[in-house]
Amino acid sequence: MAKDASQYSDEDLVTGCLDNQRFAQEMLYRKYFGSMMRMCMRYTQDKDIALEILNAGFLRVFTKLHTFAFSGSLEGWIRRLVFHSLSDYFKKHTKPVRFLDLEDRDSPAPSEALSNLYLEDILKLADQLPDATRRVFQLYAVEGYTHVEIAQQINISVGTSKWHLSNARQKLQQLIRTHYNHAG
Repeated sequence: MAKDASQYSDEDLVTGCLDNQRFAQEMLYRKYFGSMMRMCMRYTQDKDIALEILNAGFLRVFTKLHTFAFSGSLEGWIRRLVFHSLSDYFKKHTKPVRFLDLEDRDSPAPSEALSNLYLEDILKLADQLPDATRRVFQLYAVEGYTHVEIAQQINISVGTSKWHLSNARQKLQQLIRTHYNHAG
């Protein structure tokens, strides 16, 4: 008999996890595994590393679940905790962030400057983007949503979502050149 995690409500899963029920913990993990793994894979192309980060994130979820107040979506809350694990992983391993495909195939990108950037640097630059463009960039590049999911979530077309992401990449390239390209 296959276990379908989607049939359980978030409230039931959280309650079961807080009661230390292994089945509820497994179902919560299964329900959000796919979307969280996609987010982790955006940051690293190594499935083993992505799984390590994901599992550290879910450990964080289970240890902090008592603080979840149902004031927002459970998925968004889990996504933030997994993202913090992702950030911690890259800080610990002192690897530059290589998760954003900012390089435009038609024009040379500041690849040397990009290879030296860290997550915090890129997020700081992203704060300078226009609101709608920053929101799409955040949802796509940081939180791992697809263009279809973004379009549904913020009530825009898929094409508009893709345009905002392309616009974010162009503007971030310019900002990287301005702020981080020290080559003379």
